[in-house]
Amino acid sequence: MITSKIKHPVWAENLIIYEVNLRQYTKGGTFREFEEHLPRLKKLGVGILWFMPVQPIGIKNRKGTLGSYYSIKNYTEVNPEYGTLDEFKRLVDKIHNLGMYVIIDWVANHTAWDHHWTKDHPDFYDLDEYGNFKPPFPEWEDVIHLNYNNPALWDAMIEEMRFWLRETNIDGFRCDMAHLVPTLFWNRARYQLDKSAEYYFLAETENHDLLEYAFDTIYNWKLLHAMNDVAAGKINANELGNRIRNELDHFPKNASQLNFVCNHDENSWNGSAIERLHYYLEPLTVLTFSLPGYPLIYSGQEAGNYKRLSFFDKDMIEWKEDKMTPFFQKLNSLRKNSKEIWNGEFTIIETDMEDDILAFSLSKDRKNVIFILNLSKKEKNFKLLDFVSDKEYFDVFRKTRVEIVHNSLLTLQPFNYFILTEK
Repeated sequence: MITSKIKHPVWAENLIIYEVNLRQYTKGGTFREFEEHLPRLKKLGVGILWFMPVQPIGIKNRKGTLGSYYSIKNYTEVNPEYGTLDEFKRLVDKIHNLGMYVIIDWVANHTAWDHHWTKDHPDFYDLDEYGNFKPPFPEWEDVIHLNYNNPALWDAMIEEMRFWLRETNIDGFRCDMAHLVPTLFWNRARYQLDKSAEYYFLAETENHDLLEYAFDTIYNWKLLHAMNDVAAGKINANELGNRIRNELDHFPKNASQLNFVCNHDENSWNGSAIERLHYYLEPLTVLTFSLPGYPLIYSGQEAGNYKRLSFFDKDMIEWKEDKMTPFFQKLNSLRKNSKEIWNGEFTIIETDMEDDILAFSLSKDRKNVIFILNLSKKEKNFKLLDFVSDKEYFDVFRKTRVEIVHNSLLTLQPFNYFILTEK
């Protein structure tokens, strides 16, 4: 099993990551307008703001009216629709002043058709049999594939990344489709960029080899797919618990996963979290905040966003008061104040209703946090069969005391949950 050999940034420990879809966030979709949301996001409990690509979007072969965020026309410029480089710098400073951090999306596998490298460095690109630029995949026809067999591309790409670290003082990168780029490139990039400071690197991938020398965190797609399967009635609570335990047992040491019920891809192409998970939304979101790793909130989730946001056109989020706001605030506070969750030992607790009830504990320094989820459509009366810690606990959401003794009989309403901390 791989062990991560990276010196992970201490500042990033136990923070909540929030994905910012700037285009859809406000009426103008600008840096300046987004500044108004910073106090709200701080109050929500956000620690790291991940901005989807802020660079200019290609015009040639673009999709929709505004194009894909991931069709980069110039790595070291800012999309004028969002504002200026100075305005982005100001935004980063304001985020830092509030005690939060900033990472930006990095698209290293491909560029727009009208990126200046197509004229300045055509040798940076992969060509078809006729000597023409080509997309990485047929359905990605708005971008063209870079060729990492050219070592000069490695130097150029690392220098473009260094520009943002040096000029804007961001704290790291979320790297798009990282497994499509050679692992050795990422290893070299991390080594060279980390010489100046401690940065945080998140990879959109499930590939464990990227965790050894390049990335702090990778995506937990297996968890998302399993949760979707629960909501679709394809698997039960017992199978979900087995999949979680199996993934944690085989996960590289000293590394972490990103746990989520939604992100920009999932929302736009497969449906919003509410659309996919329905009544399971709350208990399964609790799950993403309870497992080791980093929880993710996607733009609008805290306002109960119910719709798929258009990927290539303007489609503003409807900001409204919603029960999900205090829900996320409580989860964020729990994470911040409980080392047992972000750095504890995960243990499944057996129940007498294993097909419907998922129960587990996270333990650290002889302290437990207990999570119990009713993943069924009916009220359940059940017992914890193998849990022998006779202690009094505090129910985080109900703000009541709960005494857990051997063979305690507990009751949960449909799709409800307990989060129990030791007093």
